[in-house]
Amino acid sequence: MKLFISLILWMGLISTPDLATIRKIYPTASNSETSAKDFTAKLNDISTNDENTLVAYKAASILLDSKFEKKISAKMSRFKEGAKLLESTIAKEPNSVEIRMIRLSIQENVPGITGYKKNIKEDRKFILTHYKDQNNALKEYLKNFIQQSKSFSDEEKQTVK
Repeated sequence: MKLFISLILWMGLISTPDLATIRKIYPTASNSETSAKDFTAKLNDISTNDENTLVAYKAASILLDSKFEKKISAKMSRFKEGAKLLESTIAKEPNSVEIRMIRLSIQENVPGITGYKKNIKEDRKFILTHYKDQNNALKEYLKNFIQQSKSFSDEEKQTVK
């Protein structure tokens, strides 16, 4: 019986990706359909009961994956699913700088026709305001995002060096 319980717990730990791995993959997940599908597959077992940051990355994976759907109806359905999940995650944890960064990274890259570009200024300001309060690993990750982002001015980029 103990072996059975240990096996189930061990399998549960294996299926949940760690945040450091996801952070490494995310910046290049949109480079190709293969990258997006691999990213989505890594987050497939994440549910709304998991850590909110991982749920936000799952939402981002759905949004990225929608880009590669062949039919417009499937593309829109998948996009709406991802956007709804991301917004519900932000509602659960509105003060998470990383989750706000995820939303900003999505919104600055989606076509305007989606109507999903409404939080760019708010998230940019939030990230800059709370940047200094983050741990070193997250600061480095955020800095890398800010440096390549088109939502931040050159002056703002200088403040996170």
